[in-house]
Amino acid sequence: MEADQIERFRDFNRYYTRRLDLLSENYLGQDRPLGQARLLFEIGDGCDLRELRARLGLDSGYLSRLLRALEEQGLVEVEPHPSDGRVRVARLTTTGRRERDDLDDRSRERIAGLLGGLSDEQRAELIAAQARVQRLLRLAAVRVTAVPPATETARECLRRYAAELNERFPEGYDAASLTPAAAVTGEQLLAGEEGRPVGCGLWTRLGPGVAEIRHLWVAPEARGLGLGRLLLERLEQGAARDGAGTVRLGTHTALTEAIALYRRGGYHEIADYSDSPYNQLAFEKRVRPAGTA
Repeated sequence: MEADQIERFRDFNRYYTRRLDLLSENYLGQDRPLGQARLLFEIGDGCDLRELRARLGLDSGYLSRLLRALEEQGLVEVEPHPSDGRVRVARLTTTGRRERDDLDDRSRERIAGLLGGLSDEQRAELIAAQARVQRLLRLAAVRVTAVPPATETARECLRRYAAELNERFPEGYDAASLTPAAAVTGEQLLAGEEGRPVGCGLWTRLGPGVAEIRHLWVAPEARGLGLGRLLLERLEQGAARDGAGTVRLGTHTALTEAIALYRRGGYHEIADYSDSPYNQLAFEKRVRPAGTA
């Protein structure tokens, strides 16, 4: 990464936070700093503290101090989860909801004033640019890690994948067809965003120098980020590090977006190589094994 890119990114952040007055001790003119105001937004209609910590990237001590300050102001109540006493849930009081609504109104007024000097075309250009920035920042923040295939998070991600295929395939999909954890002779990857799994995939060895990619999936809420391509590349790299020079995969004709992804990624169609009834198309790609010139 070039140093100039880092400095330009920092310069944009400084301008943006200064222009929107995000670091003021009285955010949007209310008598509270940004951290407390952000918490009012994130709690919404109720949120458990574990999710708040993961979403905001806060340690438990700092989150507790913020919540305590809001409780003292009569804006938030913290209580046990109705079905799990080990989990605590934060909820806005009636006063807290009024404060959040006031923040919404002030924020909209501030933005309307900021954009009011632009033409319709310029505002459309700005909003489109912001959408692109948000997409790229979300992709940059996603963490792709190798996980033990038998972990509950890994299996739950595969179950979500199977449930979607069961809806999309005309013949349905039998979750018993998922690769058992013990049969993953390669590596299973999990993509996480703000503490939530949003994608997965695995590769396994087919034979000497040949690997197969299976169960590549991106959750609906994370589609459009480029995460499918990222997962595919990471799986290919993992197989190549293991010595594979050829990577294969199969897919269903109903998965048109997956087919397009594979073809863009350099895969070419081959004859069927597996006994899976769901692999109606088969693809192959040459990769460079680790240690080769």
